[in-house]
Amino acid sequence: MFPELDVPVSAVRGVGAKREELLCEVGISTVADLLLFLPYRYVDRTRQSAIAALPAGAEVTAVASVRGGNVVPGRRPRFVLVLEDESGTLECVWFSGHRYLRRAFSSGDLLAVGGRLTRFGRKRQMVHPDVEVISDGEEGTRVHTGRVIPVYSTTARMKAERLTSRALRRVIYHALEEVRLPEPLPDPMRDRFGALSLGEAVRKLHFPDEMADVDAARRRLAFDELLYFQLRLRSLQAFQSEKSGPVLPAAGPLTEKMLGTLSFEPTGAQRRALTEIGEDMARARPMRRLLQGDVGSGKTLVATAAMLSAVDGGAQAALMAPTEILAEQHARTIRALAAPLGLVVALLTGRQPQRERREILQGLAWGRVQMVVGTHALLHEGVVFDRLGLAVVDEQHRFGVLQRAALLEKEGGAHLLVMTATPIPRSLALTLYGDLEATVLDELPPGRQPVKTGWRAAANRPNAYRFLQEQVSAGGQAYIVFPVIDDSGARDIRAAATAYEELRNGALSGLRLGLLHGRLPPAEKEAVMAAFRKGSLDVLVSTTVIEVGVDVPGATVMMVEHAERFGLAQLHQLRGRVGRGADVSYCILIADPDGDLSPDARARLDAMTATGDGFEIAEMDLKIRGPGQIFGTRQAGYPEFRFADLTRDVDLVRSAREEAAELLEKDPNLERHNALRRRVESVNLDGPPDRAG
Repeated sequence: MFPELDVPVSAVRGVGAKREELLCEVGISTVADLLLFLPYRYVDRTRQSAIAALPAGAEVTAVASVRGGNVVPGRRPRFVLVLEDESGTLECVWFSGHRYLRRAFSSGDLLAVGGRLTRFGRKRQMVHPDVEVISDGEEGTRVHTGRVIPVYSTTARMKAERLTSRALRRVIYHALEEVRLPEPLPDPMRDRFGALSLGEAVRKLHFPDEMADVDAARRRLAFDELLYFQLRLRSLQAFQSEKSGPVLPAAGPLTEKMLGTLSFEPTGAQRRALTEIGEDMARARPMRRLLQGDVGSGKTLVATAAMLSAVDGGAQAALMAPTEILAEQHARTIRALAAPLGLVVALLTGRQPQRERREILQGLAWGRVQMVVGTHALLHEGVVFDRLGLAVVDEQHRFGVLQRAALLEKEGGAHLLVMTATPIPRSLALTLYGDLEATVLDELPPGRQPVKTGWRAAANRPNAYRFLQEQVSAGGQAYIVFPVIDDSGARDIRAAATAYEELRNGALSGLRLGLLHGRLPPAEKEAVMAAFRKGSLDVLVSTTVIEVGVDVPGATVMMVEHAERFGLAQLHQLRGRVGRGADVSYCILIADPDGDLSPDARARLDAMTATGDGFEIAEMDLKIRGPGQIFGTRQAGYPEFRFADLTRDVDLVRSAREEAAELLEKDPNLERHNALRRRVESVNLDGPPDRAG
């Protein structure tokens, strides 16, 4: 966030080789890292008065003279320093460091001491207070007393080497004294918000004059983060939009023929989405659109119709999915819709035989393959299209902004349709997808029934298994999902592979079980899914690889083990795997905590039973867990914010978008804003790549 301070932390006064090594162990290698190492709490020691007037039980500061000090022997020897002022005396007590403390203070020294005041009989005491010596009666600038002080997290090794929170506080104070941060925001922009200067905001974040300063500083830095991200995102969008896109028919013969073969009528939301997408694709400017819809809202049909429009216009279409299972599911669905039209739909993954892969790549390059569905394999440099007209990216949050840009670079002017079945709160959508227009599928197809959901403690698992068996006997099928594949040293977590063996030989021995997880070879995964789809398996024991895209109408029960370990959005996605047929379906969440459920875990489970609306679920998830975990695990494509809180900073998100648009309109390359440009260039749009289970 401060690229001009990318210099070694050893440049700061008080940081030698040993301290530099300790700081590097906690991720502080530069001065910028040091200034962004935030306090985890603050202690208000602004309350200062005569010793006799200091309130017991409060954090206070006293300024008094040393009357004397001595070591008091006993089972726990202690050093007691007695201070006095005109109103009375105060004892400062330490249970360690006696040798140093006996030499540290002399009678008559004027000290400022800060800590929690307690009473021991009639005596006023502070145990292990912070102490600052005041020279010549001049109080000067204090770092540890008489103010709101920051408290920093430190490791055991840091404490052992005397790099305590107190020492770190002094190091950061020196850094703030020594560095100057150039102001990146234009003055008119700062004036509109009445914002602190950047240097003042960073200083007040570490050393506020009052607690209100902390929030003012955080909001300034939060706005900066959001603005930099929006500017980076919009700059990328502008670069991509420089090339003209292919003008494609809104609804050509292939699209109309496919829609005419359906045994049902598309919903009004689907029709509206097709109109919006069609209007975009009929323009010369490349489409950049987000298609957002709850599980089962029919996004794949909309995407297929859009892909057929590309083919109608003489171009090719590609759909990229995050997992092989989801890619295979999409390929199967699209082939079923496109095969009667005489089109070639290929599936490209990273584990295909070389011969098959070469044939697909050749077909794409020569235009014989009109539509392709694939995983990250589509991003490989060997994948070349004859004429890519439309790129569809499914479950975008598992990819990154730059990854979708890489797919578009296969054909610079291609249209882009991004899909997600994870409903996204408004503030998060504005941030993650600020470069996209949005279409929401807010209707479910007729016949879809709500899934009855309940959560149970682990002790009730046998009852849940009996209910599952009853559902299978009635003609249904079931999923049982586990958070991990195999035992990984965590004794309190049941694993899919282990549970599969236990269930097939125990509680569910009379049923036909299959096992599915991300480490199985592709052919074996496909065989298991094919058996489950055909009804040859009653129960599929799985990890979260079935979280999205898997469509088995006969499945009526979803059981999730260790449900307290999953996020709301992920639980909602898993629930969406059932209720896809005509029969009533059920979602059973088994909570198996070590001790009592945490308040957050209980809130998530209660929310799942309270609503089936994905958008309500998303808002609850954002409030409970925060944006960094909104999709269940840290995902690619999610910006890492230190200061912005999307649950309460919606106004800042909107302001950052508006300011970014206005600024780029006047200065597209930020040539007149050098400090701002350096910060924008350092923004990382993508997080680490996602790894599906």
